[in-house]
Amino acid sequence: MEEQQFVQLLESLLKPDTERVKSATAILNKQYYKSPDSLTALLHILVSHQNAGLRQLAAVEARKLVSRHWASIPETVKPQIRQSLLQSTISEEQKLPRHSKARVISAIARVDLEDGQWADLPAFLQQAAASGVSRNREVAIYIIFTLLETMPDMFQENMKDILRLLNNTIQDKESIEVRINSMLALAELALVLDTDEDEKSLKAFQDTIPHMVTVLKQCVQAEDEEHTMQAFEVFQKLLGYEAAFLNAHFAHLMQFMMELGGNTELDDDSRVQALSFLMQAVRFRRIKVQGLRIGEQLTIKTLQIVTELGDLLSDDEEVTPARSALGLLDVLSESLPPSQVAVPLLKALGQYVTNQNPDYRRAGILALGMCVEGAPDFIGTQLKEILPMVLHLLEDPEVRVRSAALTGIARLADDLAEEVGKEHARLIPALVKNFDLAMAHIRDPSASDHVTIVKGSCMAVDSLIEGLDKDDAAKYVNELIPRFMPLVSYKEDIKVQTAAISALGSVASAAGDVFLPFFERTMHALAPYAVAKESNDDLELRGIVCDSMSKIATAVGPEAFKPYLQPVMQASEEALHLDNPRLKETSYILWSTMAKVYEEDFAPYLDGVVKGLIESLQQEETDAEVQLGEEAKDLIGQEVIIAGKKIKVADVSNDDDDEGVEMDGEDDDGDWDDLGAVTAVAMEKEIAIEVVGDVLTHTRAKYLPYFQQTVELLMPLVEHEFEGVRKSTIGTLWRAYACLWGLAEGNGMAKWKPGLPLQVQPTEDLAKLGDLVMTATLALWAEEVERATVTEINRNLAATLKLCGPAILVPPGASASTSPVQQLTSNLLLLLQKKHPCQQDLDDEDDADLAGNSESAEYDWLVIETAMDAITCLAAALGEQFAELWQIFEKPIIKYASSQDRLERSAAVGSLAEVVGNMGAACTPYTPGLMKVLLRRLGDEDPEVRSNAAYGVGLLCEKSNDEKEVLSNYNVILGKLEPLLHEGQVARLLDNSAGCVARMIKKHPDRVPVQEVLPRLVELLPLREDWEENEAVFGMIVALYQAQNPTIQRLTEQLMPVFQKVLSPPEDQLSDETREQVTQLVQYLYKQ
Repeated sequence: MEEQQFVQLLESLLKPDTERVKSATAILNKQYYKSPDSLTALLHILVSHQNAGLRQLAAVEARKLVSRHWASIPETVKPQIRQSLLQSTISEEQKLPRHSKARVISAIARVDLEDGQWADLPAFLQQAAASGVSRNREVAIYIIFTLLETMPDMFQENMKDILRLLNNTIQDKESIEVRINSMLALAELALVLDTDEDEKSLKAFQDTIPHMVTVLKQCVQAEDEEHTMQAFEVFQKLLGYEAAFLNAHFAHLMQFMMELGGNTELDDDSRVQALSFLMQAVRFRRIKVQGLRIGEQLTIKTLQIVTELGDLLSDDEEVTPARSALGLLDVLSESLPPSQVAVPLLKALGQYVTNQNPDYRRAGILALGMCVEGAPDFIGTQLKEILPMVLHLLEDPEVRVRSAALTGIARLADDLAEEVGKEHARLIPALVKNFDLAMAHIRDPSASDHVTIVKGSCMAVDSLIEGLDKDDAAKYVNELIPRFMPLVSYKEDIKVQTAAISALGSVASAAGDVFLPFFERTMHALAPYAVAKESNDDLELRGIVCDSMSKIATAVGPEAFKPYLQPVMQASEEALHLDNPRLKETSYILWSTMAKVYEEDFAPYLDGVVKGLIESLQQEETDAEVQLGEEAKDLIGQEVIIAGKKIKVADVSNDDDDEGVEMDGEDDDGDWDDLGAVTAVAMEKEIAIEVVGDVLTHTRAKYLPYFQQTVELLMPLVEHEFEGVRKSTIGTLWRAYACLWGLAEGNGMAKWKPGLPLQVQPTEDLAKLGDLVMTATLALWAEEVERATVTEINRNLAATLKLCGPAILVPPGASASTSPVQQLTSNLLLLLQKKHPCQQDLDDEDDADLAGNSESAEYDWLVIETAMDAITCLAAALGEQFAELWQIFEKPIIKYASSQDRLERSAAVGSLAEVVGNMGAACTPYTPGLMKVLLRRLGDEDPEVRSNAAYGVGLLCEKSNDEKEVLSNYNVILGKLEPLLHEGQVARLLDNSAGCVARMIKKHPDRVPVQEVLPRLVELLPLREDWEENEAVFGMIVALYQAQNPTIQRLTEQLMPVFQKVLSPPEDQLSDETREQVTQLVQYLYKQ
């Protein structure tokens, strides 16, 4: 081999000449790297060449060739190579070449040690690590680190010794390199330390954590950016490993990171990293964090950091401590109970929004906006105190504060649409006022502040208006549409343009046909942007226009929109091929909306729609392998999760077919682009799957030609790596089952009846689909760790059991022993007990019983609440047979009925009521216990709990055959109901109280003072909110008339207007059966 030419080729790779690099790479791969001599030459260069850059390059290339050629090098020369390589690495002055050489050593050691050679290397390294020369220690520990990367179990038999060594070196008094390298090595060692079987080693590892904290603190104080980032990365890694490594020092570590994050004297990067650690800790160790009761401290500290936003514009993408703090607040509110986040935030809010410093006023409202998504129920109860503050901030003299207030309103309205919408009379005029003042100056060249207000006003209206009912929204159409229309063509700022167009669609959607006078003009203004495609801005705008047109179609209806349907659909199909993920998603959502608007008349477009959706689902998502440069070697061999997608970072030395040189520059960029593409594909699939569910649900029989292919494509996606895909797949599969069920009933299949064995057999297709979907659901449900996916499973099982009955509980051909009922019961019980995998910190079973964890974050509670819904629907499907299962669920649900949290009490009491109604007479053995709980809750401080209790008591009186228990409590019940039967109470409470009394009268009219109670009950009619109670109320009235009760007969004149109202629209006031009974009664009364 010509060594001089070989060196020249390597030198060419260091030149900034792309063509020269490509040429040299090709020659090296084809003519040199296929020979073992190339490895020998590279090893010679890396130990002897004068040029540090060439030494590093030679080391990088040599490492790649070790697995291919080291075995072919003569055994006689290997000892000399090993010795010179070690000596060269220790004496190397430059850090990058030194590290690259160390990796060559680990690559050779990986081969040698497996073959029983170089056996003295571990002892040499441990001796060098204890050397009195710092360079020796630095190199030895770094080589140990690289060996642990490539051969994780190398030190497993000597775990005690290596931990003792690293515990010493991490305290090295002379060299920060030694201390950092020790941290890196410990992070790798944790991967192979058995925390269950080797408690002594675990304790030794835990003892190093305070030293790691000391190292990080030293790096931060020294403003040593490189080592600071490495230390933070170690802590982030440990956070993702078994909880046992950090548990002993977790509380102190959280305090330390809080101090770093809040220290304004430190550099921003260090503070951002500390806040990032806190975010991950709260997200993945939320049970532990909750048990430590540090949520309030975190919230208050984080709120203070938000005041540092300064003059940053909302559109800036710079990561700062203040922006990281807002992200942390979001995670805190999602992960911890309101008592630890929302409550302390609201306590502090008053001081912030009234502070003389505008940065504090802005911080207060922005923090509130970040917390509402995680605690909407609690914050919804505080709107009376919150809204005056928000309205006050909309009048603030500082533009940045008003802008933040607009953002706050948008966030509140997004998550509390109905509650915030009730305040429209105060909010919309304030939004319009801000809009008008800003618009008056928007053409000013220096009007960036005013542009921000215009955009914020549009976005606030966009979110708020959709929470209004049609009549209320209609009041603002003439006021809002003329204001937003001129901004459709406002090309000076695309964000203003998109905000206005989006708001137009929302106003139309909320107002319905009242929007019709503006329909043609709006569509004409939007039309050019629906086909624009010349720039990225065009594509962004096109997506917003597509969304807005979808909303307009729902407002004006199928006939009015018909002339635009064909061009809009054509534009949406073209959008799939414009290489813009957001635009593809808006096309899918458009199809969903059009299917809802046109239902079976959407059939002409199904071929193209289904083709587009199936192509999305069929996109390849193989585990990507990327090869990165020297600076990313820490990731080699690991699987990195990016937006739910698992990416493996490849180690080229592991590939026997490796062709050597990997080009830098453009190729590396392409690798990272691929990572983004994988993420985008997964998120696109999530939306496409949801749209499939919408389309098949609304087009019904017209979708049947595509049904089998759709199900076959969806089934494997139940196990997708991205949580969003799993969640949407489960939902769509169950919607497909419900759709097929509805079609079968429409074709003559009888209505299902409760209980097993089945009294109504489903069709063969239904049985097969039910078996497939139920099997996949149960398999996923038992192991799913994401709360949102478990919540979706609960909801879909509940909805399916309610709509389709018990058919899914007995798969075809299954014996009773394999019925899904047992698995359903087991999973639902785990959820009630907070022992399901989605309710645990990863691999940290001990945290479930920590003090302070009796409360739930609202996201956590949603999992339990939907589990209760599934239990009540299981009771509906099984009927009286559910009594056998109730003994399993009774205790945990009754425990929630006594919770300190009103939402938990309300959900539990509501579940008790539904279960009683669905079990029927089978509730009899449980009557004493149920009566005790329900009577206690009739006196609850919360009206919703009292309402549910009244409903439950009425059903228990009606269904139970334990007359002794029921009748002995009649007077007590009436005494508790009497104060509830007064105007001024919540409408639903009045309705449920009326229903309870009606059931009691109908069951035992002789035990109720009808002549006293009935006139008051009639005054409450017609019911205003809970129309399901009409069945009980009018059933009682009909029964009394049939019994010729004199009290009811005297009330006929008062009842006739009531009858007229309930027999008039809306039709769903009465069930068909009750409507028939009332109609016959009215006809009878007219004849008298």
